[in-house]
Amino acid sequence: MKESRFAAFSVGNDPTIEYGLVADDGVINLARRVGERWPDLKAVISAGALDELAQEYRNAPVDHDMNEITWQIPVPNPGKIICVGVNYPDRNAEYKDGQPAAQYPSLFIRVPGSLTGHLQPLLRPPESEQLDYEGEIAIVIGKGGRRIAHDQALTHIAAITLCNEGTVRDWVRHSKFNVTQGKNFERSGSMGPWLVPLSRREQLEDIRLTTRVNGEIRQDDRTSRMSFSFAWIIHYLSTFTTLSPGDIIITGTPTGSGARLTPPVWLKAGDVVEVEAEGLGVLRNTVQDEEGTC
Repeated sequence: MKESRFAAFSVGNDPTIEYGLVADDGVINLARRVGERWPDLKAVISAGALDELAQEYRNAPVDHDMNEITWQIPVPNPGKIICVGVNYPDRNAEYKDGQPAAQYPSLFIRVPGSLTGHLQPLLRPPESEQLDYEGEIAIVIGKGGRRIAHDQALTHIAAITLCNEGTVRDWVRHSKFNVTQGKNFERSGSMGPWLVPLSRREQLEDIRLTTRVNGEIRQDDRTSRMSFSFAWIIHYLSTFTTLSPGDIIITGTPTGSGARLTPPVWLKAGDVVEVEAEGLGVLRNTVQDEEGTC
C-alpha cells in the first residue's frame, strides 16, 4: 500500500495556506473539510491525527489539479527548526583539518523564511555567488518531550520529509563560531514536497538519499551510515530543549556538496536541484537570482 502524503499549499492567486492529501491525480483539500477542527497541519500533528485523516479521506475526490496549487513547506509554522551538521562518515574528512570526528553533532537553527516549497525558486542572493545545496532527510516531531529515552525516541516522530538545506558558503565564515548567517538567507533552501507519516521503524533504517544538479548525481548515501541516528539525535536534543509537536529536525547531508568539489561549483540561475529519497519522492527547485542590490 502506498504511503500517505500530506502537503501544505495555496490555490491559484489566493495566498491562504491550506493542507491536504496528495493523490496521483491531484490534491484532496482537507483544510476545507476539517479546518474548523484542525486549522493547519501543525494542529493535525499535535492531535496525532495524521493516520485518522489518511484513513477517512484516502478515497475522497480530488479537489485541485497539481497545476492549480503552489507548494508550501509542509509545516509552514514550525516551532523550532534544528539542523544537524557533519552527520555522514565522509563529511568530516571533507573539512581537511586533521581533526577526528566529533563526539557530538554540530547544531544550528534555521528560520522558516529561509525555506521555500517544492517547485518554488531557490533564491541566490546578490551578496554572494556561493549558494550551495545540501540534500537531507527531515523529521517532524509529533509527540513532544524532554529528556526522551533513546529507545522511545522514534515514537516521537510524526512524519518525515525532504530538505535542500541551502547554504551561502562564504557567509558561514563571517564570524568565528557560528554559521547562522549563511544558513538563513531568504528562500535559500527548500523543504517538501510533502510529509510521509512514520508508521513503522523500517521507514528510517536504510533510506537511500541522493541530490542531483541538472540531472547529475552529486550526493548519494544511505541513512544507515549516519554518524548520529534519528533516535540518538532526538534523545540528545531533548536533553537541553523541550521538543514540541511541529518541531523539525534536519538530520545532515552526505558528502558531495558544491563547496567540496575541486574547484568548488556553486549554484547559478537556471540550475535545477533535485533531492530524492526512497519512499519520500523528489523535492525539485530551480535556482533564481534574487532581485536586489548590494
